[in-house]
This record gives sequence, C-alpha cells and structure tokens, in this order.
Amino acid sequence: MGLIGWILSFAGLFAGLALRQDLPMGGSVMLSNLLIALAVLACPMLWRDKPMGISRGQRIVTALILLCATPLLLLPAA
Repeated sequence: MGLIGWILSFAGLFAGLALRQDLPMGGSVMLSNLLIALAVLACPMLWRDKPMGISRGQRIVTALILLCATPLLLLPAA
C-alpha cells in the first residue's frame, strides 16, 4: 500500500506541475490543483503518524477515487 502511495504521489505531483506549465485547456488550473491534492493525499511521508485519525489505506483509496473522477471534470457542462 505504501508503494502505491509513493507512485500516486509522484505521478500526481509531476502531472500537476506539468499541467501548470502548459495550461493547454480551459479547466487545466482546476485539474492541476486536483492532481497536486492527490499528491498530498497519497504521500506516505507526510501522513506517517495518522494525523486527524485518517489511516494510510483511507488516504490512498481517496486519492484513487480522485484519480478516477478526473474525467468527470473534463465533461462539457450541458
């Protein structure tokens, strides 16, 4: 679970930073903020001592939910 957390953390951080550099589409600022939030949620080093009573597994599952929900942000508002 920790390895998944590190992988998600680095992938989210690098994707969020790369998206901030390019800004290729209209909602990219919100998407990059979401990816950076995913990086913070999934980072095992920051949450080692269970602050706020949230376990590592709960944070990583929340980060995976954020990752899977990102296509919903890209849908056109109709």
